[in-house]
Amino acid sequence: MEIKTDIEIAQSCQMKPIREIAALAGVDEKYLELYGNHKAKVDYRLLKETDAPDGKLILVTAITPTPAGEGKTTTSVGLADGLRKIGKKSIVALREPSLGPVFGIKGGAAGGGYAQVVPMEDINLHFTGDFHAIGAANNLLAAMLDNHIQQGNALGIDPKQITWKRAVDMNDRQLRHIVDGLGGKIQGVPREDGFEITVASEIMAVLCLASDITDLKARLARIIVGYTYDGKPVTAADLKAQGAMAALLKDALKPNLVQTLEGTPAFIHGGPFANIAHGCNSVTATRMALKLGDYAVTEAGFAADLGAEKFLDIKCRLAGLRPSAVVIVATVRALKYHGGVPKAELNHENLEALERGLPNLLQHVDNIKNVFGLPCVVAINAFPTDTRAELDLVEAKCSELGVNVALSEVWAKGGEGGKALAQEVVRLCEQPSDFKFSYDLDTSIEQKLETICKRIYHADGVALTPNAKKQAKQLTDLGFGGLPICMAKTQYSFSDDPALLGAPKGFEVTVRNLKISAGAGFIVALTGDIMTMPGLPKVPAAERIDVDENGVISGLF
Repeated sequence: MEIKTDIEIAQSCQMKPIREIAALAGVDEKYLELYGNHKAKVDYRLLKETDAPDGKLILVTAITPTPAGEGKTTTSVGLADGLRKIGKKSIVALREPSLGPVFGIKGGAAGGGYAQVVPMEDINLHFTGDFHAIGAANNLLAAMLDNHIQQGNALGIDPKQITWKRAVDMNDRQLRHIVDGLGGKIQGVPREDGFEITVASEIMAVLCLASDITDLKARLARIIVGYTYDGKPVTAADLKAQGAMAALLKDALKPNLVQTLEGTPAFIHGGPFANIAHGCNSVTATRMALKLGDYAVTEAGFAADLGAEKFLDIKCRLAGLRPSAVVIVATVRALKYHGGVPKAELNHENLEALERGLPNLLQHVDNIKNVFGLPCVVAINAFPTDTRAELDLVEAKCSELGVNVALSEVWAKGGEGGKALAQEVVRLCEQPSDFKFSYDLDTSIEQKLETICKRIYHADGVALTPNAKKQAKQLTDLGFGGLPICMAKTQYSFSDDPALLGAPKGFEVTVRNLKISAGAGFIVALTGDIMTMPGLPKVPAAERIDVDENGVISGLF
């Protein structure tokens, strides 16, 4: 039997007109702004003008990622379809893919197999232009900042203390560190500069946390772009930039409505990376899904130590959200990889390696259940090579922690393969929970860092470089000490060393840089060698992507 690729499956789908999907979701046409036949934006006024009660919020997260793959988005989509299959009104809310990974090593982010959101090509490429608007707003602020210095620098901005970078939605290591303003006096003031990928821009975080245009402008105004010669912060408001930036973002602020292969309504909006930002789709899209569905399924990027921790400690705290249940996605193959099996040998049964890799899953489960106080289920994303003995071992180990395991077959069977997981999620949503954050805001920056590293990563502690200690004091003196922490850390390990697989012990996390995101409302802590501008691999996915004379795209995955 021929196995279809993700893009072939998506292209064979008969999509419903987006008006039908909106009607199914309960979105009145007065809130709908069509982008062709299969995409639409939904005006955020809907949230202010509805008195519908909130549904149940379900967070989908995962074990520490490996080259073997986990399938978090695929599981989220299949779970939403599975809930519909058992008679529940569900809506899924996901992040928008970044062009950088699409053309790089990771590929698209619209799910896979028979659990996808469509139109897959549009979602993975330009979609409705949100990321372009975010990049434009980011770079307008950069241009106004440099123009202010060129035109006399009335604010006394120190060019060596500028923290704001330019942005482009592409993996381009060449732009990490640059010198610009060359070519003579009228070409600008020469200085060191750099680019971040758009999903790492604070504008992305601001858009995803803003509740409406007024809140958006207030957050944009608070963004700190650098410091004066005497150490005072300079904001976007000081440069009078927030109004024009908000004008660029006014449509990007509205969530995008699409559909799954099975016609389940899906909001795709915002896309901050979880290893360098907070890794969640927009608060507005999540709130819409809660108002329109009895069950709102959403995901957080990478593993539970990154995406889920930030979803719970940052997004839920700032937006007043409370999850009812958490799904932790794992594969037998990935767990064997954590147990030391090379990627080429993962198709063979290996109970010893699985036993060695299981502590990674169990540590994530323990964090969700006992640190955050939330009921959870482990979803095993099924592969044909999984053996009964391997599946039984995973189930037995999870049972020891009082957590059930559900086999998820959504990649091959769509919503039908997600019914068992959906039934367990519905059961969990009725269980009592004692949701709590992993740290208190009223502790110091250093104490919050220490708490995250010890409670979530299970490290021995945290070490701040002299530079980070100086920054912590400066941020505290400026009044930012009470903000939550957004850890920028490798996604490949609980530690800050990507080589430490499984559930490592006896390590310390080093924080080398602290950066204030005053508009978003959190402090970014950079660890290890994490960078805010990824690079392309030796053989980028872009080499396989093409389009024919009829406009049909191939090679996307």
